[in-house]
Amino acid sequence: MLPPGDVPYGDSDDQSVYSGTLSENIAKEAKGGESATGQDLDGRGKTSLRREYQNLYHFVKGGNDSLSSIRRETMFINMLRGLHPKEAEVLIYVKDKRLTEKYNINLDIVKEAYPDINWGGRSWQQP
Repeated sequence: MLPPGDVPYGDSDDQSVYSGTLSENIAKEAKGGESATGQDLDGRGKTSLRREYQNLYHFVKGGNDSLSSIRRETMFINMLRGLHPKEAEVLIYVKDKRLTEKYNINLDIVKEAYPDINWGGRSWQQP
């Protein structure tokens, strides 16, 4: 329920302080290096998609239809500001239904990564 296109959620300096892919940054964090999800260079706290997933229902049809579009867009921008820039990029690709343009994702990969998913009557729709 968000408009397509670029999302103005931070200045370019904030978005370029991290280098490498999200996977590389998470691996660095796991080894005790640069934090991909903890603190940024200014000491401001960051969140992650693992922490924010429960709020994603606000942005899909049928999730929280009572929100005004302004409130929904503000919430989305605020979420992006708190995420690591690479995770924010992933979320924007998802919003625009373009994730498979950037990443090779299919049902088998999702099932392998998340074997505990209970599809609950939902189906996988490949674009």
